[in-house]
Amino acid sequence: MTLKKIKNKTEYLRSMERFEELFQAKKGSKESDEADVLAMLIKDYEETHYVINAPNPLEAIKYRMEQQGLTNKDLAKILGYKSRVSDIFHKTRKLNLEMIRNLHLKLHIPLETLVQAY
Repeated sequence: MTLKKIKNKTEYLRSMERFEELFQAKKGSKESDEADVLAMLIKDYEETHYVINAPNPLEAIKYRMEQQGLTNKDLAKILGYKSRVSDIFHKTRKLNLEMIRNLHLKLHIPLETLVQAY
């Protein structure tokens, strides 16, 4: 296969098929080198065409609560007060630094997500 920048979905799918063929190639072989380059080309195409935006802080909190089966009452224990949960979800109160730290430490939500504007 001639290696070149992937420009469309057909080339992308063809590259993925070829990569699957080469995936188990012996390290240091010609096929392994081709797989390495192909992986970079595929990654470049995916980063351009399949962008996944990071969730805003409220979406991330709700998602993590759902994952862990937490209720608003559980979240109130993390944030300090039950009224804060309602205020935050109704967007009448912003997350403060202490809340962000607690959410990061207790729910393992990345700081980069929690400090975003929403």
